[in-house]
Order: sequence, then structure tokens, then C-alpha cells
Amino acid sequence: MPNDSRRRARAAYQRLPAPVRRPLVAAVGAALLVAGLAMLVLPGPGLLVLAAGLAVLAVEFHWARRLLARVRAHARATAEKARRQIPTRRR
Repeated sequence: MPNDSRRRARAAYQRLPAPVRRPLVAAVGAALLVAGLAMLVLPGPGLLVLAAGLAVLAVEFHWARRLLARVRAHARATAEKARRQIPTRRR
């Protein structure tokens, strides 16, 4: 079912005229970025919302796609480093 809903959402998005799509993506992505920045100092999942904002912007903007790739690579490297630092129990 998730693939079907994703396919329908993508089809609905692609039916929008290009002059409507870009500003819509920019507005939603910018709103998520602003909310994520606010959540860095307020309670909430700021980093996740920032990543979601970049993901939305990456749909239409190449610069956001490049930045999102860098953020993902950095997140993977940080997660791997954290995994290596957690002591494992031996039986």
C-alpha cells in the first residue's frame, strides 16, 4: 500500500504546473527549515525537521540535493563513529 500512495502523490505533484510546483516546494521547504532552526533552541526534533526541509527542497533545487547528500554522508559517518565508541558486552 505505501508504494501505491507514494505513486499517487507523485502523480498529483507532477500534474501541477511548473510555475506552481517550484514556489510551493520552496515555501514548504523553507517553513520546515525555519521550524527546524527554531527547534534547535526550543523543544523538538530540530535536526530531523531540518533534514526533512532539505529533503523537500531537494525535490526541485539542485543545491539542496547536494547539501542533503553531504548531510546524509556526515550523519552516516557520525553514526558509525558512535557505534564504534559504544562498548559491547562479551558473553
